[in-house]
Amino acid sequence: MPEGKSLAQRADELEHAAIAALDDAVPCVSVIYTSGEQDPTQPFLHTFMRPDGRKLLMGHDKRLARLPDKPQLLDFFKHRFFPANHVLQSATLAKKAGHPEKVILACLLHDISLMGFIRGDHGFWAAQLIAPYVDEEIAWAIRAHQVLRFFPDPAAGYEYPEAYIRMFGEGYRPEPYVAAAYEKMRRHKWYMTGRIITINDIYAFDPNAQVSMDDFVDIIGRHFRQPEEGLGFDDSPSAHMWRTINWPTRAL
Repeated sequence: MPEGKSLAQRADELEHAAIAALDDAVPCVSVIYTSGEQDPTQPFLHTFMRPDGRKLLMGHDKRLARLPDKPQLLDFFKHRFFPANHVLQSATLAKKAGHPEKVILACLLHDISLMGFIRGDHGFWAAQLIAPYVDEEIAWAIRAHQVLRFFPDPAAGYEYPEAYIRMFGEGYRPEPYVAAAYEKMRRHKWYMTGRIITINDIYAFDPNAQVSMDDFVDIIGRHFRQPEEGLGFDDSPSAHMWRTINWPTRAL
């Protein structure tokens, strides 16, 4: 028992804490994030009225840093995406190689879905997230890197990554939809832009590399159209996705 506090005082504190907990809205986890860990066809507690009378969360989750009212891209990097060392390394390699700024931006953004949203088909999701705000070639290339990374192109300097053999197994083959997408992308006018992302992706995992977002703020400013209302509040086709990253545990 803390020094100077009576048993009655401690009991009062515990009671007040319990009352405060009842007043807190309950954060919810979407079914897709628990599917596999629990059967998604079974009743899900947060889809029903709480038996203890507590309300469900419909706004900011107090466990997370609060984003500004009009959040911009760098706010998401700072408060919602896991450490950006890999994409910063990737963008740095592209910059050192003399690639155009929009290619450098594509390298910087190619994994943002994996970093803070959804892992599966992360290139497709990332492309949708940024499509309203960047040049069409950037979004296309980010979508393409999801597919192209599974197919070597020795002439361009890209071999199938050894890491994929370790992670997925010697006999892994992409699903047919991936192979079909590759055949289309291989003939596309922006194929090499997508391929450049894969080239600057596999060599960007140096734990000792010194990189900084400061080196890319100006490039973001020139090539990423920051909405005046803030990401998630500009009524773009992907605004709802940014809102989900901002408020990931809302009930509805």
